[in-house]
Amino acid sequence: MSTGKNARIPFDPSKWPFFYGWFIIFLGTLGILMSIPGQTIGVSTFTDSLIEVLAINRDQISLAYMLGTILSSFLLTKAGRLYDSYGARIVGGIGSIGLGLSLIVLSQVDKIIISLGAFGKVMPVIIIMVVGFGFIRFFGQGVLTLVSRTMMMKWFDARRGFATSFSSVFTALGFSMAPVYLELLIQEFDWNGAWMAMGIAAAFVFPIVIFIFFRNSPTDVGLLPDGGKLKKQTKRLLFPVVKEFSLSEVRGTLVFWVFALFLAMQAFYITGFTFHVVSIFETVNMDRSEAIDIFKPIAVISVVSSLVFGWLSDHIKLNYLLYSKGISAFMGVVGLMLLGQYEFAIYLLILGTGLMTGLFGVISTVSWPRLYGKLHLGAISGFCMTIIVFGSALGPMLFSLSESQTGNYQFAGGFTLALILILTFLATRIVNPQIALNKENNQSTVINE
Repeated sequence: MSTGKNARIPFDPSKWPFFYGWFIIFLGTLGILMSIPGQTIGVSTFTDSLIEVLAINRDQISLAYMLGTILSSFLLTKAGRLYDSYGARIVGGIGSIGLGLSLIVLSQVDKIIISLGAFGKVMPVIIIMVVGFGFIRFFGQGVLTLVSRTMMMKWFDARRGFATSFSSVFTALGFSMAPVYLELLIQEFDWNGAWMAMGIAAAFVFPIVIFIFFRNSPTDVGLLPDGGKLKKQTKRLLFPVVKEFSLSEVRGTLVFWVFALFLAMQAFYITGFTFHVVSIFETVNMDRSEAIDIFKPIAVISVVSSLVFGWLSDHIKLNYLLYSKGISAFMGVVGLMLLGQYEFAIYLLILGTGLMTGLFGVISTVSWPRLYGKLHLGAISGFCMTIIVFGSALGPMLFSLSESQTGNYQFAGGFTLALILILTFLATRIVNPQIALNKENNQSTVINE
């Protein structure tokens, strides 16, 4: 099915008073922010409330979250292929409705468990939460994020990093501040009221925005990436794409695995950290308010790093973004491991986490189209999302086991640190396949001449 069908309904984006791609950046950002209830940063604020009302412990809810997330990850490659076939409006609408309905059901999970006679029975409660977490993770962190980010990639080429840096700024700010605002929502409406309100917005309000304003690609409406009409020539790209890679080809390249595992490593660490942030601070005699308050400076740093690295990404090799991510992740994890021992540790934790949060949006947005082209972008992004979500599933469980078995989070921090060092070393050994192909083509041209 053509993703361009009906792209000029209910209005024609080519007649927009300015390049519609800039509005797509706004819409894609809004879509990512709407996924927050299905992201770990959104679920983490509800963790302690769920432990209390469901009468389970931290390890058990972490297990349910891990299994639900892993199950959801297996479906994301298929979701990416559906995006390639049906486009942003249909798949994005399904993702938003699915997330909203899942949140509405989960807001009543305590009543559901009681009505099923499962209260106080650990295994049935875990199974119910596995299903619930699986749905919000698949539709939120998975489908809605995948659609929003992939759509933005397609509307820009030469200025992709600059354009998406604005998205990264507001995404980083929104994600970093989410625990603060969700905490206020919970204080006002309790945990179930907060989930119900967000569920109604996702299921019945945002799909209208998607169906009216989302557009899959500029070429569907007679436009070029970065602006202009199809009949005009586009500017020469600093990093031209000479080959469109299929997903099967992508899977066989070391470059893909280094980039994907870097993103998965961050998902692993951030989900583990945010899911247990209150507990992490309590183990070093710091209270809940101090734990939640660190997200404010993290948000500021995320915003600045998103702008800077987003602009730089249009002018530098992608490897340098990975080096920066490795350094910032190292700082953040070392700060976590030294928290409570040295005064500077909390500042190191905030700085490193803020930088890596800002870099996540930049790397996940600019990398795949530059490395592999846009023809199979949905499938490639979907497969990467599978890896990222799988990594995020493991974080909360390992962090929980680290605390329950050792009384602190040092083991989880050390494991993450080892991953960072290995991946940063591998980042020095990879080359963009488009650059390699360009060199081969130039050499062939010289020989032929």
